[in-house]
Amino acid sequence: MTIEEILAGESKNVEFKENLPEKSIKYMKSVVAFANGTGGKIIFGIADKTREVVGFDKEDVFKKMDAIANAVSDSCEPAIIPDITLQTVDGKTVIVAEISEGRQRPYYIKALGRERGVYVRVAGTTRLADEYMIKELMLEGSNRYFDQALCTGLSVTEEIDTLCKAMKEQAVKNAHNEEQKASVKDVGKQQLRSWGILIERDGKDYPSNAYAILTGCGGLHVAIQCGVFKGTTKAVFVDRREYTGPLWEQIEEAFQFVLRNIHLGATLVGIYRQDIYEIPPDAIRELIINAVVHRSYLDHGTIQVAVYDNRLEITSPGKLPMGQTLERMKEGYSKIRNEALAHAFSYMNLIEHWGSGIPRIIDKVKSAGLQEPEFIGGEVDLRINIYRGQNDTNNARINAKKTKNGVNDIKNGIDGVKISRTKEQVQIEKLLQAIEKNPFATQAYYAEQIGVSKRTVSRIFVSLQQNGVLVQNGTNRKSNWVIIK
Repeated sequence: MTIEEILAGESKNVEFKENLPEKSIKYMKSVVAFANGTGGKIIFGIADKTREVVGFDKEDVFKKMDAIANAVSDSCEPAIIPDITLQTVDGKTVIVAEISEGRQRPYYIKALGRERGVYVRVAGTTRLADEYMIKELMLEGSNRYFDQALCTGLSVTEEIDTLCKAMKEQAVKNAHNEEQKASVKDVGKQQLRSWGILIERDGKDYPSNAYAILTGCGGLHVAIQCGVFKGTTKAVFVDRREYTGPLWEQIEEAFQFVLRNIHLGATLVGIYRQDIYEIPPDAIRELIINAVVHRSYLDHGTIQVAVYDNRLEITSPGKLPMGQTLERMKEGYSKIRNEALAHAFSYMNLIEHWGSGIPRIIDKVKSAGLQEPEFIGGEVDLRINIYRGQNDTNNARINAKKTKNGVNDIKNGIDGVKISRTKEQVQIEKLLQAIEKNPFATQAYYAEQIGVSKRTVSRIFVSLQQNGVLVQNGTNRKSNWVIIK
C-alpha cells in the first residue's frame, strides 16, 4: 500500500481502524458489507480521521491477526474467509484484512440474524440493509431473476395473444432495414415460456413478473417520471409527467419528452437543411432503454428522466448487479438483471448485442462534441448525466422550453416567420394541416393521419386550446374544430 492510497482517505472499498476494537462488531458490519458488495479492505493501524499511520508492535501483531481471523469466522454467516496480511507503511506495520466479493448472499452477523444483521456499503459508509436490498441480495445469492418469478394475483387468457401481436409490431417497427424487418418471426406462447414471461404449471399458463412489467398490468407500479427543471437542481420545476402502460410506450413517451425539451438547431449539408439536436437522439433513446431493461423492479422507485439547464439526467432504481462495476459497464461488460425482459427487448429490436449499449452511447455523445457521459452511484441507484454543450448548429438553435409545448413558435410559423422546430412543433403543424383539411374528424383519425399515438394528439389538442390556437364549435356528437390564426 502506498502513502498516496492512504492520503486518499476512506472510500467505498477501504476503511481505516486505528486499533483493533475490543468489540469486534464495530468492524464486523463492514466485513459483512464488503462481502455483500464488491469487496474491500479494512486497514488496522491507521487513524480514520487524521490518516496518521500508528502501526502495531511486532510482538502483538500476529496475535491481532489471529483475533481478526477468529472474530470473522465466529461472527459471520455464511462463512467469510478474509485474506489477512501485514504491510509496512512509513516504517510501521499495519494489518490489512481484504474481504472478497461474496457469492452466497446475503451475508449477515450471526448474533443479529438475517433481518437485522445484513449490512451494505453506500457512499463510503456501512449501513443496515433495507428489506428491498435483502431481497436483491437473496436473488443474487440463489442466481435467480425477479422478472422470471410468478406474479401473484394476475391471470392471463386472451391477453397473451394481444401481447404477442404487440411485440411483433414493435419488432417490425424497430427493425433497422428491410432485411431485418422481413426476418421478424411470430412470437408465441412457447417462446414466452422459454424466456420466462409465462410460467406453465399443470398445463396452464401463468404470468411472471416480466409479463406484468411488459404490459403494465398487475399490481406492480412501473412508470417513468419525466421533468424539466429551471437551473441545475430540482428546486423549481417547469413541467412534470409520469408515463405508465406497456414498456415500449413508456420508452417512446419519455424519449419524445426529452426531445421536446432540448435544443434543436440546423446545419446545411450541401444545399439541404438538416436538423440537429444538441444531444444525439439515438444516445437518449438507448439510455432510456438501458435504464428500463437493467433497473431493479424489486425496488418500488421509478426511473427518473430530468432535463436541467446544463444536463440530461437519467436515474434508474437499484444497485448494480453482483459482479458489475461502473468501470466494467463502460467497457462493455454486460450483467443481465432481468433475463426475461432482456430476451423480449432483443426480440423487439430495442437492444442489439448485450453489453454494446453503454460504449455506443459514450461514442455517440463524444462524437457530437459533448463531454463523456458521467456515471454516478451504483450502490443504491445508477445516475447517468449527459452535459448539454454549445455545439455550432449554424446559429439556428431554439429552446423548446421557452414555449408552451411549442405552441407560441407554431403561431409565429403560421404568420410566416421562418424558424427551427422541435419534433412536437412539427407534429403540431401536421395536426393543424390535417384539421384544416377535415375539421369534423375525431382525435383518433388525426392521430392516424400524422402517425402518432392518440395520447399524444390528445395532449396537443389540450395545449392548442389553452393557448387559443384551436376552438371547438358545436356539440360533442356534431362538432368541428376552428383554427384561430
